[in-house]
Amino acid sequence: MKPNYRGRFAPSPTGPLHFGSLVAAVGSYLDARAQGGEWLLRMEDVDTPRNVPGAAARILATLEAFGFEWDGPVLWQSQRLAAYAAVLAQLQAAGLAYGCACSRKEIADSASQATSQAASPATTRATIQTAIDGGLIYPGTCRHGLPAGRSARAWRLRVNDEEIAFTDRVQGRVVQRLACDVGDFVLHRADGLFAYQLAVTVDDDFQGISDIVRGADLLASTPRQIWLQRCLGFAEPRYAHLPVATNAAGEKLSKQTLAPALEVAKAAYSLVRALQFLGQPVPEALARASVKDVWAWARENWRFPLIPPVATIAWPTLP
Repeated sequence: MKPNYRGRFAPSPTGPLHFGSLVAAVGSYLDARAQGGEWLLRMEDVDTPRNVPGAAARILATLEAFGFEWDGPVLWQSQRLAAYAAVLAQLQAAGLAYGCACSRKEIADSASQATSQAASPATTRATIQTAIDGGLIYPGTCRHGLPAGRSARAWRLRVNDEEIAFTDRVQGRVVQRLACDVGDFVLHRADGLFAYQLAVTVDDDFQGISDIVRGADLLASTPRQIWLQRCLGFAEPRYAHLPVATNAAGEKLSKQTLAPALEVAKAAYSLVRALQFLGQPVPEALARASVKDVWAWARENWRFPLIPPVATIAWPTLP
């Protein structure tokens, strides 16, 4: 048993929970309980334009109906803005964060120019300015000061060419060099909102999270969070990135791809399917049992090493 284990589940209230959400919740919950640890719940509602009215309450009600029991009160990111501002000020004072005047179009234009100048198809990612997560590498336009007549729209964190490496408990060794794979990344957005990377890193430290178990769609973000942890002197949690469920088109199940909402009436059935997705040899008969019986089996038989070490798994729509 790992002492002082503290995990978390951190949904965003942009819509109801779906099967992909359930996989992340089940994996993080059982990993915590199997190690005698705590499982905290955080509502990542800092991206206010994407929040759907009533979604947070529905998420909490769904988790309760599915038998999840979290430790302590729910942490709401929307109530943590002062903490994020204080950390940003700390990074600014240390010269680690700088103001950026660039618009998305200007960054895209820089990328297009770099692509047109590429010598061959073998040109590196850094040359064509495509980031490891599919976005665009920031070209560093404002790194040494704002252009004349321009004001800061966003704030970015400086990165260097240091290798950021960690061993994920599911996906294995992960290595990035942020300077060429991502570039200086945003902490405070042009629309006045704090960026995900800042909020999640600050909150994980604030809550004393020792183990982060979440979907592999966030694997590419982890080195940025580790770099920010190092800049702030935070402890580095252990990471485990679970396979992400995809639809027939290979798209991640999400609100954007119209993944169906979880149905409380099918809670036991859906829990069993999530356990099967995570490689657990759950008896099929449990799909017709009670939620309580499913959790009793899961707590007794959970085996983390059985989780498939892949990033995605195609999963049929639940009937």
